[in-house]
Amino acid sequence: MPPKSITDLTLVKELLDTVGGEDAITVVKLCEKKRKMTTDEELSKKMKKKVTEVRAILNKLHFRGIACYQKARNQKTGWYNYTWEIKKDRIAEIIEEQQKENLEKLNNKMKLEADYSLFDCTKCNHREVFEVAAEYNFICPTCGGNMTSANDPNRQKELLTKIKNIEKELTLLNKMK
Repeated sequence: MPPKSITDLTLVKELLDTVGGEDAITVVKLCEKKRKMTTDEELSKKMKKKVTEVRAILNKLHFRGIACYQKARNQKTGWYNYTWEIKKDRIAEIIEEQQKENLEKLNNKMKLEADYSLFDCTKCNHREVFEVAAEYNFICPTCGGNMTSANDPNRQKELLTKIKNIEKELTLLNKMK
């Protein structure tokens, strides 16, 4: 069953946790559920957290462009009231950037492993191409351990599976924008 909301995706949960901490997911879900701008006081009541804690999360999200606010002065008290909104498109953009970078790295790794004969150190897992390994007589230049062939057809399949999974996640994310 496909996720109903962008916040149900694992990638989104991981991003929000990294950017704003474990409560960031709750903040985003509450804002998403309300479907209009929300004050930090309302969020703190619903989450049963201090307003300062909620503001700290919102400020972290704001720094990455995920949350934006409007500021209005209360005429009675002279204090400012902040109403917040979550930009789901920005969440999708950040994840898309990260995943495209991951895709590029995986494609480069796959090409390298397809084009060259690679050798790994049995002690420290340092990897070298055949030419460099042969130059060092198949002794690791880093730690002095033996180097063995690392070309494994299963590794290519594994990389291809990772690439397909990322592409699938990106497609799903684009549909939810």
